[in-house]
Amino acid sequence: MDNKSSTPRITCAYLSQYVGKLVTVVGKVVQLRGEEATIDADGTIHAFLNREAHLSANNGVQLIGKVNPDLSIKVLSSVDLGQGVDYNLANAVVEVTHRYKPLFVYEN
Repeated sequence: MDNKSSTPRITCAYLSQYVGKLVTVVGKVVQLRGEEATIDADGTIHAFLNREAHLSANNGVQLIGKVNPDLSIKVLSSVDLGQGVDYNLANAVVEVTHRYKPLFVYEN
């Protein structure tokens, strides 16, 4: 049995389309409070971090997590991308992957 899955790249605008699903988000860390973070990914996303997350305010971050019904994200993994993130490019990649979904997303 082939059990492929994907984590589509999204921005804040796509959250409601992916409730209950795994996604990838690239954005800027706006605020950190314990195990919670506010991320700007072409809009504000509230993220619940795991204990392995080591993020810094104002740095870029890549999150992989599950979208909750309240449109927050329960983070499964995160990578601090530092200061040099091109957010316009990250958002453009999201738009291309949604325009040409069959090339990027495997759906059961």
